[in-house]
Amino acid sequence: MKHYDVAIIGAGMAGASLAAEIARHASVVVLEAEDRPGYHATGRSAAFWSETYGGVGVQPLTSASGPILAEGGFLSPLGSLHIGRAADRPTIDAFLAEFENSNITLAEVDPAAQVPGLRSEWTLGVSEPSCSYIDVAGLHAACLGAARRAGVEVLCKAALVNATRDAAGWLLDTAAGPVRAGIVVNAAGAWADRIAKMAGVRPLGIAAYRRTMTQIRTEPLAPEGLPLVADIGGKFYFKPEPGGRLWLSPHDESPTEPCDAAAEEIDVALAIERFEGVVDWRVAAVEHKWAGLRSFAPDRLPVYGFDPREPGFFWCVGQGGFGIQTAPAGAMLGAALLLGHTPDAAVRSIDAMIYAPGRFDA
Repeated sequence: MKHYDVAIIGAGMAGASLAAEIARHASVVVLEAEDRPGYHATGRSAAFWSETYGGVGVQPLTSASGPILAEGGFLSPLGSLHIGRAADRPTIDAFLAEFENSNITLAEVDPAAQVPGLRSEWTLGVSEPSCSYIDVAGLHAACLGAARRAGVEVLCKAALVNATRDAAGWLLDTAAGPVRAGIVVNAAGAWADRIAKMAGVRPLGIAAYRRTMTQIRTEPLAPEGLPLVADIGGKFYFKPEPGGRLWLSPHDESPTEPCDAAAEEIDVALAIERFEGVVDWRVAAVEHKWAGLRSFAPDRLPVYGFDPREPGFFWCVGQGGFGIQTAPAGAMLGAALLLGHTPDAAVRSIDAMIYAPGRFDA
């Protein structure tokens, strides 16, 4: 039986990025339940980077990740447009006020100038030009590649069955055989509370939600240069893709048990209904549909840090729908907390305490 300094449960973006970050300082194994990494949330991402997404509590992680992602070639220009009707003026004002003291460029614009065929009642718009496409598959592969080159072992089909703690550390029974580790990192996404229970650790209340996505073809085709278009009230968003296609979501959050999520017809129909209330384009075909899991802590902020009652158990969970865009900074912050190191300069100004698992004790 092999012994590692750290065993990370979950090979999605959270686990892969953290593994790559700590690999130079510790022996690491990543235990993935599926037959390939990134099967659930990571592999089904909407694939955009937006500094306002997730609110001001998440924004420092997103903003710190931006330069790292850009330097790695994982971002490309997109831009976003938050739109609303006249009745949404208070929501627009609150949105602008929320980010007033950030360095994010936001400007009120005429949305009709950016969205041909926009229906006349959509009169309010806020432009966020920094919003970008993000190469999720490329980023995830880069993290896994860096981790493996540094000696990390990634075991797939290695679902955790049981975890016990003794004087030597953790004994992990997995579908791929037993593993010994000094520290367990819970990066299991929607399954995080189940992993905690197996280890005898009190769950944090990580809840899973289903998010629906569809790829549609419209008549006319979506024009070149279209930004990501999002309802300021959180009822839909759509994003241009190659070939004039759109990725469309009803921005749903349906509570669910952790599972292999699939799109439901009622949610696809709702997305189309909302879309057709925004523009006068016809939906000619639904070419693809899927759903992914998003998992949130009770306060909807991510969780990084050692469990206050079990110091050998580290939480790296609750990344919601912003786990991809915050991955570099989240991994840096998590690595510093895990290893007891001074945080990297890129994240040193971020207050890690707001993401600590001990905050739920209050």
